[in-house]
Amino acid sequence: MSKNLLEQLRTMTVVVADTGDIQAIEKFKPQDATTNPSLITAAAKMPEYQDIVDQTLLQAKKDAGAGASQSQIVTLAFDRLAVSFGLKILQIIPGRVSTEVDARLSYDTEATVTKARELIAQYKAAGITPERVLIKIASTWEGIKAAEILEKEGIHCNLTLLFGLHQAIACAEAGVTLISPFVGRILDWYKKETGRDSYPSAEDPGVLSVTTIYNYYKKFGYKTEVMGASFRNIGEITELAGCDLLTISPSLLGELQATIGDLPRKLETAKAATSDIQKISIDKATFEQMHAADRMAYDKLDEGIKGFTKALEDLEKLLADRLTALEGVVASH
Repeated sequence: MSKNLLEQLRTMTVVVADTGDIQAIEKFKPQDATTNPSLITAAAKMPEYQDIVDQTLLQAKKDAGAGASQSQIVTLAFDRLAVSFGLKILQIIPGRVSTEVDARLSYDTEATVTKARELIAQYKAAGITPERVLIKIASTWEGIKAAEILEKEGIHCNLTLLFGLHQAIACAEAGVTLISPFVGRILDWYKKETGRDSYPSAEDPGVLSVTTIYNYYKKFGYKTEVMGASFRNIGEITELAGCDLLTISPSLLGELQATIGDLPRKLETAKAATSDIQKISIDKATFEQMHAADRMAYDKLDEGIKGFTKALEDLEKLLADRLTALEGVVASH
């Protein structure tokens, strides 16, 4: 009898859970887990995680000291909340958790480096070594340069919002640990651009983009791992079987688990080594030129940073409202 697709996928690819929902992580038992501002915001709204939010806020209030304004307390709590969720997740998974730097710092190398060091310091204070954390940074030129500095310090990075080969090559040349090319968001752009309702999985523009990046890395012996992300359907996932890692939402993990059938390996290092690819060297001018010429990557990177920024603002408002409610409870006793 055939195994389900998820079981077979695990034999050739590291399966990662793309969620801040701790119960979903317990259910699917992935190797690693990734979070982002939208996922943390969604999890923070769930009643079952109210305790994590409340404890983080109250500790931030205490640490901020008497006379701290609400916005100072919220900023402190906001920085710690992603780490609080990361620590809970690390109790369940054997591997690494990805924690994102504030998207509003995406074009500031120095501020990104500072924020990443702060996040790692929080994990270290909780007894977690840097090997178990990936710092997520948007794949702007400035973000990639920040990651290059951090990697030399032993802080491992996951470069996210990655849509073009120029971003992937710059990451590999910077010695980044891992990249997250966004499959589904590339498909979204092409569907909107062409007016098409769908693409066969093997012709999906997001699948083709990740395949190109994977083959480029393996052909030229880069150590940077490729983790396909942002999937819209299980066809995109099965077409990338064999990729180093894939980060998958709980709903699609459930669909893979419920589907019986054969899963052939699609991406292979040996096959990539024989592919006919030209090596490109990327400096800032080349990166900017290629980025401007790749309208899809240009649009989606900008849109992604704006989307994560909005999620952060929503989270700050949620924390401020919750702090007001908690202070009301304390005042009434």
